[in-house]
Amino acid sequence: MIPSQRQGESDARSTDIPPLRNGRDFVARHGETVFNAAHRLQGDAAHTPLTRAGFAQADELGRALRDLLGVKPELTLWSSPTGRALQTLAVICEHLELDWHDARTDARLVEIDMGSWGGRYYADVIDEVGPVMLPGGTLKPAPDGETYPQIAARVSGWIADTADDDGDKLVIMHGISSRVMLGVMTDAPVDPLLGAPIAPGLPQGSVTLVENGRATVPHFGTGFAPA
Repeated sequence: MIPSQRQGESDARSTDIPPLRNGRDFVARHGETVFNAAHRLQGDAAHTPLTRAGFAQADELGRALRDLLGVKPELTLWSSPTGRALQTLAVICEHLELDWHDARTDARLVEIDMGSWGGRYYADVIDEVGPVMLPGGTLKPAPDGETYPQIAARVSGWIADTADDDGDKLVIMHGISSRVMLGVMTDAPVDPLLGAPIAPGLPQGSVTLVENGRATVPHFGTGFAPA
């Protein structure tokens, strides 16, 4: 379950209360990619293929969802348009016996845009600007990249636009953007440094279930955590 507010933590909340939603949301993080394995800043790169470990994580996630939901569950499939998210979804669909071609993509589900840092090795950027990993496992925004309030605004738009859709939804997305979306969905505290609600990080291949604004983690992946 998403942890409750800790003592001493800011009690600020998102000013945009998440709308009531029909059905449940299963928000999953894609499997490991070649960029992850090479320790490169991936950002919103359009296609960084899954590694064998990434496919294994997607396989585990598919089995877990099948155990939870059964075969051919009534799900609306959503994905970031990136190749790594769609590859992860393809493996999951095999387990659930659903048609991958029915998936809907939305650019608002992509990962944080890391600007000129995107695609570079973490070590090289750190040599130039210092640490890029912040406390709690979030990424420092690049000077010419996307801010966390900007991520919150775009994922909030997706949340609002799908609030009245019938039934459950499976959403395949990314480490940072999913944390912001889950933060908005659960009305998590606004991070005082980053300016947006952010849920705790989970490894690649994990899925979070959100129902009535409450989050649980039915499958904890085996990938790298948290970013």
